[in-house]
Amino acid sequence: MDYIGNNKAAWEEAFDHKQDGWGEENYKRLLNEDLPFFCEDMAAELRSMDFKGKSAAQFCCNNGRELLSLMQLGAESGTGFDIAENIIAQASETAEKAGISNCRFVSCNILDIDEKYHNSFDFILFTIGAITWFEDLKPLFQKVSDCLKPGGILLIHDFHPVMNMLPMPGEPEFDREHLNRVVYSYFRNEPWIENEGMGYMSEQYESKTFTSFSHTMSAIINAASDSQMRIVRLKEFDYDIGLTEVYDGKGFPLSYILTAEKCR
Repeated sequence: MDYIGNNKAAWEEAFDHKQDGWGEENYKRLLNEDLPFFCEDMAAELRSMDFKGKSAAQFCCNNGRELLSLMQLGAESGTGFDIAENIIAQASETAEKAGISNCRFVSCNILDIDEKYHNSFDFILFTIGAITWFEDLKPLFQKVSDCLKPGGILLIHDFHPVMNMLPMPGEPEFDREHLNRVVYSYFRNEPWIENEGMGYMSEQYESKTFTSFSHTMSAIINAASDSQMRIVRLKEFDYDIGLTEVYDGKGFPLSYILTAEKCR
């Protein structure tokens, strides 16, 4: 199954069905706000790091809004990679409108990033939902390691794997009166299959197939460790960062920030 090729087609179709104006005014927030598009905890994590004169990349950067925000911290250059060509085009347009000339965007399969980018970046960033689009994290994190300079930093800000156990509002299994009930296995092996568009971006429609995957926290940590990176820090939070607020503060780990360093 060429799930990556199918996901590319589904993402590009979703952008063609995007809600009116989606992403078109991101440049205004980039011009007028401090680190827009990052939550408070992630913004604090980024501010604690020294980006001045450094090179940064975002894998699965979508329309580039987070990487472009990151450039406020003084990075010398930024490179965003994403598989969807039309979404990447919007990222480039946003950079131009915001006057950010030291950030470029490349459309490609992340696993096929050209070798010319190996040993190129001081920081590589993944954000919400990005790693779910890969069935096997080992080749993904090996590509991260290949592209990082020795001593370079991987940052992941994402949904916590426990979120995959919880039914979302709108699903038949969801019960607002029993929010402590888990429905799905933490160790789920089957992919998630969706054919209703991409909710945060597009209207609902009968779409091409999106295929994503669950990963346990141990799978994430081990894949990074097996790719010549050491885990520096893991922070977990009891609030969601994009799907729903109904489970916030209920005792579940719902999001996390992971920092890893490529071995020197």
